[in-house]
Formats: sequence, structure tokens, C-alpha cells
Amino acid sequence: MPHQLCNDHAKPGSATAVADRIPRVPRGAAVLATAVLLLLGSMAAPLPLHAQERFSLYVPSPQSVAEAMAKMAGVGKSDVVVDLGSGDGRIVTTAARLHGARGFGVDINPELVDLASSIAKKSGVGDRVTFIQQNVFDADLRKATVVNIYLFPELMRMLRPKLLNELQPGTRIVSHDFNFGTWEPDEQLTFFAPDKFGGAGADARISLWIVPAKIHGYWNWSLPVGGRVVNYASIVEQRFQVGEGIVRVGNRRGLFTDLKLRGEQVSFGLRITIDPGVLVTHEFRGTVKGDSIEGTVRVTPDGGKAADLPWRAARTSGTTYFQPTGLAVK
Repeated sequence: MPHQLCNDHAKPGSATAVADRIPRVPRGAAVLATAVLLLLGSMAAPLPLHAQERFSLYVPSPQSVAEAMAKMAGVGKSDVVVDLGSGDGRIVTTAARLHGARGFGVDINPELVDLASSIAKKSGVGDRVTFIQQNVFDADLRKATVVNIYLFPELMRMLRPKLLNELQPGTRIVSHDFNFGTWEPDEQLTFFAPDKFGGAGADARISLWIVPAKIHGYWNWSLPVGGRVVNYASIVEQRFQVGEGIVRVGNRRGLFTDLKLRGEQVSFGLRITIDPGVLVTHEFRGTVKGDSIEGTVRVTPDGGKAADLPWRAARTSGTTYFQPTGLAVK
């Protein structure tokens, strides 16, 4: 008996085990080696996973869930939709049939790949979707704009580095029931799915993540404040779509507040005294473009009028944040 079926997610004979598409869990030394490399964030090329095979039962996902996942992701004609562990292909086929998208599914079982291809052709979308027999860790996700996942949580954790490294900022990831652990979803919806558990009906939870741009590092910019150019030197740490930042302005240092990412869009606040002693509130909004951020900042001196200014920050290899300021307190 597969040990994965003896956990809380899918017990033998339970409704979960016999009613929804049960996630696939790989096995073998090669899989374990690759998972460890992914978890450590290794940049090494993935190992071939010849030993992977299906561990758990397969049952199709409810059609109502497939439609809800496409709706939550906002799937449209320009999207490339991918399903990791695609089974009979209904998630990708539904996205193509109802929303005109293109895409592909990946499954380790060749019989299910053939079944999904046949269903897609009968549904009239065989020219827009394909299905591949492949290990999910080997799938090329670089062109995907929407990725669908219904896999056990442990496998989702192992896939997390691959998704963050391969997918472009703004790519939407949608999961049924399970999650990415400490990577919190951007949106979540629980609804009653009447076709779940073989028609018995039950709640289904779908979650949406927007792949965030990478903003960790040193960032510098200048702004005209109080009739002169003021230089800013910041250091940003990032944890998925949430970040923290510190900044130096002249000889003063401060903290960013409420730093958030949604795809390429970044926003945060700053309240800091700018010489000669004026406390200034900043509200930053911008778009991350590789090693630059372009947007606007609203600058409001205490007791003064707000001004909206263009803002362009550049990521650099070094910072002036740590240059000595002396012991004087102003």
C-alpha cells in the first residue's frame, strides 16, 4: 500500500481517495536528489528522474473546480495554461474550450496522456492543447502564464523553487485544496462543489499566487525634495511577495513600511526626516523591470503640500548605506 495514501490527505477507501484527482508523488533516489537540490535553491541542472512513477490513485478533478480555477486565474485567449499532473486533461481542456487559451498538461502516466489528448480532440481544442508524458520537475514552464496544481503538499513544497525560478513575474499559479506552506496565497476561495467526492458534494478550496518579481538587494535613487536633490540608499530583503527594507537618506536611516509585491508591481511607504529637519512621508508605487523600478512617489512634508514625483530606482552591486555618519546627533 502506498504510504502516501496513509496520511490525512487521502486514506484508503476515504472519499478523498476515490473521488478527486489524487496527486502524484514521485519516488526513487533520483527524485530525492533533485528535491533536495530544489529545496536548497541549487542552481545545478536537475538530475534525470528515471525512477518516477505514479504512487497514488487517479480520479478526475471535479469539473466545477476546473472551471473555478480558470475563473480565479482570469484565463483569457492570450494565456498559456499548464497543468502539472494533468490526468485526463480537463483543466487545460476547460481553459481552452471556455476561454480560448492555449496550453499543455504534464503527466507521468502514458495512458492518461493518450486519454487527455483524445478528449481534447473530441472537445474541439486538440489544435490548442497538448499533453506530454513527463516528470513535473522536468517540465519547461518558461512560457506559462497560468500554472494549475493539485498535488500533495510535500510535492508542492519541492516544486516551489522551480516555480519561483522559472516563471515570469506576474504568472498566476492556482491550486486545488493544498498550498505552498509559508508562501501565502494572494487570493483564496472556498465554495461548495456539488460534483466533488463522486457527486456527494463537499467544500473545495482554490488558492491563487501571483509570482513576485525579485527585489532583494541594494537599491539607489534620487529625488528632488525641498528644492534640492536627495539621495536614497536602501537594502531590501524579500520573502515571496512580502519584503522588508531599510534606507539611508543623507545621514539619517529609516525603515520601509508595508512593502508588498503583486507580480511586477511593488509598493511601500517611508517616513523619515530629511535635513534640515523636515519630516517627510513617502508613498512609493512602481513596476519592477529586472534591475530597475519605474513608477511614482507621493512626497508629503509635515505641514506642507503633497507632490507626485517620477521615481526610478536601480539595483546596484554595492551600497553607501554603511558609510560612517559620525557620532553627532542632529
